[in-house]
Amino acid sequence: MTRIIAIANQKGGVGKTTTCVNLAAALAEASRRVLVIDLDPQGNATMASGIDKRDAKPNGCDVLLEEVPIAQAIVTTSAGYDLLPGSGDLTAAEVKLMDALARETRLKGVLATLGDRYHTILIDCPPSLHLLTINALTAAHGVLIPVQCEYFALEGLSSLLDTIKAVRARLNPGLEVEGLLRTMFDIRNNLGNEVSAQLTKHFGDKVLRSIIPRNVRLAEAPSHGMPITQYDRESRGAIAYLGLAGEMLRRERALPATSHPV
Repeated sequence: MTRIIAIANQKGGVGKTTTCVNLAAALAEASRRVLVIDLDPQGNATMASGIDKRDAKPNGCDVLLEEVPIAQAIVTTSAGYDLLPGSGDLTAAEVKLMDALARETRLKGVLATLGDRYHTILIDCPPSLHLLTINALTAAHGVLIPVQCEYFALEGLSSLLDTIKAVRARLNPGLEVEGLLRTMFDIRNNLGNEVSAQLTKHFGDKVLRSIIPRNVRLAEAPSHGMPITQYDRESRGAIAYLGLAGEMLRRERALPATSHPV
């Protein structure tokens, strides 16, 4: 049975791609069959996985436009998870889909063809709330929201939550908030601690216990095309993402059976 999780926040630079790639690698180490879908035209999740987005053909654009089956576009990474590559072509795909029938459900239909091939599918969303992100939210069972604990964090979060409510009402009644993940956290920063406390106050147990620290090795890993567990397994960043994978698996096991769609 497959659990599809969209990793989204329309605010850029909060750690969406870092979380997607490193969570995928950590889950793969836990013997989970994992697929990462790079839905961001920047293609950062593709590059961070050690795949050159310029050479990745076919890719997510071809799949969304139904030019090739998704199985033909998926590649396997050295970290043990599979990847549907993304690139700037996704911008063209988004434009072409604007006039397509059932454009919001295109990705959902594509993923249905995979059956139960994967335990977990992680979707790296672009930093916007446009059609690509709507496709991800329509296809997903849950939304994992990375939040940097800074002044404007709560303001940006409200827009995303409004979008999730709208998608739930119109397109995907089963969509839920998987959790809020505090990223790039520095315990010495008073503002960060204050925002963290506000998140916990407002969202309770939706705030994950795992906290991703600000970590130099974590920032370096993408430039080497590796998740942090490959680049520096002993780093604080690697330990944090391994812990996050464990927390996500525990939460998944606690879900009712109806929350584990095939």
